[in-house]
Amino acid sequence: MRFSRFGLLLIITVTVFIGANCSYYNRVIARKNLVDGAKAYKDRKFGEAEKLFRYAASKDPNGETVEGRTAQLSLARTLHSIYIGNRSDKSKAEEALAEYKKSLPLSLKELKETSAAYNANKAAEDGQKKYLSSLANVNSTTSAIASLYENLAQPDKAKEWQTEVANSADYPVTARARALSSLSAKMNTCANDITDTEATKKTVKKDGKDVYQFVKPSNPDDVSKLKECVAEGNRLIDQAVAIEPDEVKNAGSLNVAPLTDTQLALNGEIFKVFESTRSYKASLLVQAMRQAEMDGNNTLRDSLKAEADAAKAKFQELSDIVKKMQAEVETRAAAKEAAEKNNANSNANKK
Repeated sequence: MRFSRFGLLLIITVTVFIGANCSYYNRVIARKNLVDGAKAYKDRKFGEAEKLFRYAASKDPNGETVEGRTAQLSLARTLHSIYIGNRSDKSKAEEALAEYKKSLPLSLKELKETSAAYNANKAAEDGQKKYLSSLANVNSTTSAIASLYENLAQPDKAKEWQTEVANSADYPVTARARALSSLSAKMNTCANDITDTEATKKTVKKDGKDVYQFVKPSNPDDVSKLKECVAEGNRLIDQAVAIEPDEVKNAGSLNVAPLTDTQLALNGEIFKVFESTRSYKASLLVQAMRQAEMDGNNTLRDSLKAEADAAKAKFQELSDIVKKMQAEVETRAAAKEAAEKNNANSNANKK
């Protein structure tokens, strides 16, 4: 799993300007170490960043301040980055996992606070920024923990963790949907490995055109496995679709142009999660359709095909909005860069 250095810098920059209930001295020291740690992280000096973030976290071990919470999460991400650079060092993965688990309750606490403020006044940009930051922290942390379990060859623990997140109301719907998408993706792969083979996917003529016809695998164990994977995958993805928030359901009517940069980022944090769930919903319906055809139940096959086509359309609608938002982000970034370049040239000409 990779992390955005800009994202880490953004979290820390926001932190420097937020008050908290800690002694003035500890806050000043923590902030200095956060800023210095962010620079070291940006420069890929992860060992130095680790020391700085660890020291900053020690100034508020209970995470009572935003500085303490940011330091704890920054430490976990730094350790994770060190492991990514040297995957043979499993001890760093274990350390990162432990630090993520230590930071997660702090991030959840912060999310609860920022969510309440955001819902009380969704138009306030400061509230939007704080909510976005805390939501992204929880989303990335829950996913990082699952990823590290997989890296440590502990798939059962990864599944157990994702199931816990998926079924807990303590987590935001985005984190829950992420976990459900990951679990359902494995079921989709399981089913596809059986249905998409030369033995089960035959090319036949229909109305003068080449089409695929799906036939049962010869191995009864594969038949049973396919049935289990399709049923479990659809159960999981239906659970994810059921928790879609209203902003996702109404995304088709969203006008991207007037949104602020923060609103674009916040919508992106939410929409991309459910873009994935909608994609897997369509894919798993296709697997169910193939299974029905293998069973010779053409009526069910046709019904499932209609459902799959409708699910693909819903996915495409949300995907188009996500692409529009990304295009708007890129357009604004290019305009900003051009303006800065023009200003620099103008200043140079005045000298």
